[in-house]
Amino acid sequence: MNQSWTIGGKTLTSRIFLGTGRFPNPFVQNEAIEASEANVLTFAVRRVNVENPHEDAILQHLDRPFVYLPNTSGATNAEEAIRIAKLARASGLSDWIKVEISVQDRTLMPDPIETLKATRILVEEGFKVFPYTSDDPVLAQRLEEAGATAVMPGGSPIGTGLGLLNPYNLQQICETLTVPVVIDAGIGSATDATSAMELGASAVLINTAIARAQNPAAMATAMKHAVMAGYTARRAGRIPKKQYATESSPIHGRLS
Repeated sequence: MNQSWTIGGKTLTSRIFLGTGRFPNPFVQNEAIEASEANVLTFAVRRVNVENPHEDAILQHLDRPFVYLPNTSGATNAEEAIRIAKLARASGLSDWIKVEISVQDRTLMPDPIETLKATRILVEEGFKVFPYTSDDPVLAQRLEEAGATAVMPGGSPIGTGLGLLNPYNLQQICETLTVPVVIDAGIGSATDATSAMELGASAVLINTAIARAQNPAAMATAMKHAVMAGYTARRAGRIPKKQYATESSPIHGRLS
């Protein structure tokens, strides 16, 4: 099945957004990037030398084009996030920006009020905004109304690998929004990635599950196939759940 799709004016062939943090070294990182076949690479602006971004070690990858999604990790309010976004765009990195605003180090949960505020302002400034948010369907809808290019609800807190803690809410978000939904944060296994796509997500963002695996390149390969399996299964249409068994070969007449 052709999985090409368009988001933010870009045509992609992969439904994995790959984070570039936490890898043990650049060689392992590049192996994982190649294995994942990801088109979109994400990174914190604070980790990049914005004065010479194309010479920065983080952005030295394989010899093929990528779409960059810088994020505002480290911002604690809308004003900081907006400043980071403008810095990224001025350096020539991208007009895509993942708004990531948190005030609690323990959970790194996104601040809903500041995230919505930053999204509105950055959209007005001409950015393609990808806000990282909680799994609240109402907030997700408000972010879409604010002009977000895509909405990125977390499956569970960043880096925990706990998987999709509230699949009901995530499914509601996927079914309600008209912009793409990229499930971000908490994916720990290929099963989680498949489940996210089966819920109706357009894509998933994965970092720690690949970067901290014992074999990151092998895990990247597994995630690539898992995402495609979930994407295909969603469109194939699963059978309805039933309370009782149904014979696969029913007998219409019983022998006496």
